[in-house]
Amino acid sequence: MLPLSGLLPRSHGHGNDPYGLLRPAFHQLVSVRSGRLRPSVDFVDHELGAGSWLWIRPGQVQRFSDDLAAADGTMVLFLPGFLPPATAAAARLDPPYTQRPLRPTGTDAEGLRQALDHLVYESGNMASLPLESHVEVMRNLVSVLTLRLAGAHTVHGPASRRTPAGETFRRFHEAVERDHAVTRRVEDYAAALGYSPRTLSRVTLAATGVTPKKYIDGRVLLEAKRLLQHSGLPANAVAERLGFMDASDFNKFFRRREGTTPGAFRFQALGAGR
Repeated sequence: MLPLSGLLPRSHGHGNDPYGLLRPAFHQLVSVRSGRLRPSVDFVDHELGAGSWLWIRPGQVQRFSDDLAAADGTMVLFLPGFLPPATAAAARLDPPYTQRPLRPTGTDAEGLRQALDHLVYESGNMASLPLESHVEVMRNLVSVLTLRLAGAHTVHGPASRRTPAGETFRRFHEAVERDHAVTRRVEDYAAALGYSPRTLSRVTLAATGVTPKKYIDGRVLLEAKRLLQHSGLPANAVAERLGFMDASDFNKFFRRREGTTPGAFRFQALGAGR
């Protein structure tokens, strides 16, 4: 648990740039009570006003604008694997998920407020319970909060496109996460998972609205952009890490899908944050 007002002194205390590029390996639930917060997440700028929430996922590249002191609120941080599997599935911890700020109203807003207040209370009273009990209390309260937030996204956002074939897509998604730097061929994933390419096409279209090939290429492009912006690796090293035969092949792939070269993208992305 971290108050937004503590981000600046915490960063300075650790010798970090509070407005620098970050790529945390944990979930961040950001709640703004008053003021405003303007984070950029995976190359999309967001603005959070009073009553807004944003769920930043592990591995996403983020940067806060120069207004951290202008927002009052709370961040809840937790690692992948902290929540029970059933909660993780119901709360949509994995794609496809809604990546946008949410400003719930009515009972959704009240449910989230009470869940967060209880979480803040228990976080500040760690000594009142044995450590094992405290951890379980926190796990259950974070579960409530994430389920509330996922439910509010479903009610106030676009209808979920999950289908009964969700398990097939989940396996495909996990394979793409693991192997997108190894192969970009739909046929390879279908063979490895024991499905036909037609089955992967059907379930991926139902879950994401795009073909399996576009889903794979989109994941490779996203990782390329993340590495170009955050890692400091030269473009040829990014190409090698993502499994391209050479930098020229990578440049063609990137330009075809992004409309610019990797070098130009890096210059534009880093320049926008200055």
